[in-house]
Amino acid sequence: MKFIIDRFEGNYAILQNSETTEMSEIEKTELPDEAKEGDVLLFEGGEFVVDNEETMRRAKRIADKMDSIWEED
Repeated sequence: MKFIIDRFEGNYAILQNSETTEMSEIEKTELPDEAKEGDVLLFEGGEFVVDNEETMRRAKRIADKMDSIWEED
């Protein structure tokens, strides 16, 4: 399963399931130390792993969309 870290609230991370868009919360201690808002997570073998490649693709796609919004004709 893939999740995206939406935000942190206190000791919890709010995750969005990328398939169903459902939101859930888990304790930050269940995430890798380097996890940050916007990261794509895979749930494998009973633990969360940051998918760095998918996170970078997603960030680029969002940046490209923002650039196209602000481009002048």
